Amino acid sequence: MSARSRWIACLLFLGALHFVVLCAGFFAPYDATAQNRDLIYAPPTQLHIFDATHGIHLRPFFLTTATDQQRVSLLFLVSGSPYRILGFLPSRLHLFGTDGPPIFLLGSDGYGRDLFSRILVGGQTSLLAGLAGTAITLSLGLLLGAAAGFWSGWTDTLLMRLAELFMALPWIYLLFALRAFLPLALPPISALLLVISVIGFVGWARPARLVRSVVLSAKECDFVRAARGFGASNSYLLRRHILPQTWSALLTQAAILIPQFVLAEMTLSFLGLGIPEPMPSWGNLLASLQQYSVLASYWWMYVPALALVPFFVGYLALASLLQQRERA
Repeated sequence: MSARSRWIACLLFLGALHFVVLCAGFFAPYDATAQNRDLIYAPPTQLHIFDATHGIHLRPFFLTTATDQQRVSLLFLVSGSPYRILGFLPSRLHLFGTDGPPIFLLGSDGYGRDLFSRILVGGQTSLLAGLAGTAITLSLGLLLGAAAGFWSGWTDTLLMRLAELFMALPWIYLLFALRAFLPLALPPISALLLVISVIGFVGWARPARLVRSVVLSAKECDFVRAARGFGASNSYLLRRHILPQTWSALLTQAAILIPQFVLAEMTLSFLGLGIPEPMPSWGNLLASLQQYSVLASYWWMYVPALALVPFFVGYLALASLLQQRERA
């Protein structure tokens, strides 16, 4: 496969994953917070397209129970619970649903909530934490790394010693310590913003060191020396000549950090330090596995842990392609 084909495949794969999560309300058959206490820990629904009486069916169907064997057909493009596309466009159209008993493609949780819907909607929360945390980290890394590399001297010494301290500390334990120090009982939105802030402010050291090395090299280039000789200001040199050379390194760091920060949010929420109920996230969907009865009896509750796998694969493939382009 050529390099161009790999780029197209990687970007299409990541684009499709993010599109599904972004439009989770359309692909999810139910409201992620809707409870059905009569169907707690319901196993995944088995879909069929063939039965012995009528042969092959054009519409997939499932059977309600092992006793009455009521056949319920799967309907497409149906009206259901309200949601907002991109957060502000109201809609009630869902990709699929039923006009009878509910369908649980991936089973239900301890409150009878559809796990498939909660994984899709929870992906919005977890990916937002990863993307926003990465944006904060790279902004800090760019600002501090550029300052250290451009002005050097005591600024460089102070910032790099601080970066070395952050890199020497186990970041996951530092993350736990910072989050545990802050208030635990918070509304879901406030908790999400707090988690994003904590994640973003912890990981700036490595991007800052990378930016510093690029800036140190760039400011010694002939065209930068020539621009300085013509009287260019420091802000002009940084804006037009030096900082644009850091974008490639920052993009590579972004592709590496996004899945790491999503995993950090999942870890915090799993331990009760992140996003609280009822807002779904991939982390708090796994929190019920802390109970041995759930761990041993309901295998489908593991499924949210697998949601991150395709994103990890996609982003690491993108990082690999970016690194290959840097070396070329």
